[in-house]
Amino acid sequence: MTGKNVVVVVMDTTRAEETVPASGLTPTLSRLASEGSEFTRAFATAPWTLPSHASLFTGTYPSRHGAHGGHTYLDAEFETLAETFSNAGYETVGFSNNTWITAEFGFDRGFEALRKGWQLTEGGADFGDVIRQKTLAGKAQAVRRELFSGNPVRNALNAAYAQYTHRYGDDGAKRTVKRFGNWLDSRTDDRPFFAFVNCIEPHIDYRPPREYVEDRLPEGTSYEEALAVRQDPRAFDVEEYVLTEREFRILRALYRGEIAYLDDRIGELREALTSAGEWEDTLFVLTSDHGENVGEHGLFGHQYNLYETTIHVPLVIAGGAFDGGRRRDDLVQLVDLPPTLADETGIDAPHEQYQGRSVHPESDVEPRTEVIAEYVAPQPDRATLEARFGSVPEKGMFDRSLRAIRAGDHKLVRGSDGLLELYDLSEDPAERLNLADEERGVARGLGDALDVWADSFEHAASDGSVEMGEATERRLRELGYL
Repeated sequence: MTGKNVVVVVMDTTRAEETVPASGLTPTLSRLASEGSEFTRAFATAPWTLPSHASLFTGTYPSRHGAHGGHTYLDAEFETLAETFSNAGYETVGFSNNTWITAEFGFDRGFEALRKGWQLTEGGADFGDVIRQKTLAGKAQAVRRELFSGNPVRNALNAAYAQYTHRYGDDGAKRTVKRFGNWLDSRTDDRPFFAFVNCIEPHIDYRPPREYVEDRLPEGTSYEEALAVRQDPRAFDVEEYVLTEREFRILRALYRGEIAYLDDRIGELREALTSAGEWEDTLFVLTSDHGENVGEHGLFGHQYNLYETTIHVPLVIAGGAFDGGRRRDDLVQLVDLPPTLADETGIDAPHEQYQGRSVHPESDVEPRTEVIAEYVAPQPDRATLEARFGSVPEKGMFDRSLRAIRAGDHKLVRGSDGLLELYDLSEDPAERLNLADEERGVARGLGDALDVWADSFEHAASDGSVEMGEATERRLRELGYL
């Protein structure tokens, strides 16, 4: 079987502000943009990992696929990208560094293997790496304590690896690139492959290696001082602590350092494809699942809002019909990727399922006139916050759902609690001036369009969560989701 390989890389939590258009901060992204096609107005369908990846995998919006804060699982009703490529005869493999994107939450369907980048061992110990990591990190005693406290060997080794990566500024990308390269080198399969890669470095905690951030920090700030700034978005949300503007400037520098570090690792991933002789036969997609607030709008993290900081993301596609250094400014969403990839590869796909539109250069589909984003249910909700913190401020954001629609330069955000915000992004790209009262006709028109869209399809059930394992719950808490 012959055909074009497809590699989809998600730079988890990477927003457009630092990456669109691609610049010196991200030389790998810039090179890909100069060779392929850069989409400057690409948008996620949701501001956090679970619903956004579900949209990317199924070509449907959160209200339809049903994976969100109120239902933390991707049900089997819709065919995933991995299933589509597997059905077409592709070898399928996934590398995930985000705990949500695992079998536990329904994302393994269609993958012959879905590997967890935060684990040192997967189904068997790589003892050469174990010894090296223990030695480098100086964690032999910690590992011994874990082993003799009664924990399984694999859990102890993974705990040591997590300590090592946290200390040395990598959150799985380096090991993921190595695993990806080893997988390429060991392949004997003559089938084309579909590979999905999620790297999570720009996510909390921001701990880039020193050389990626020192020259970005505010004057007079040491690397050690920067890493000492508290990073706990949920505690910030409930006003357990405050951050000064200087501290937010430090955090933004750390965040940008993480993006720069990850960009270099993606460069190594590209080199792995080149060394294996696969680059010329590969369609390479580089994007993000959502962005981040680092002090903007008085927020920290990516929950409880649909501002551009959280839904405007980078998107570059290189290879095949996308080559040529094109810059495209049309509206695009992550739900558009499944039909687009099907058009480029010529595989059979469940087009009747898709709510997205192909953005293939040769597609005759009418371009978008609007983009939609949803925050179906708070994550975590008020009850979860109260269980952790006790008293929680009376903030509406902990209880409401949100929908947003952007058409032209205007964007409407509407909440289930009556929130109504209207922004003119051509004049106010930072979304500081709410025009909902001043331009009621525009707000009404966008609201009507949002209602028409919402009434155009069947919505999934809105509740039902997964009983998480202890390790999963702990890692999600560390990432600020619980």
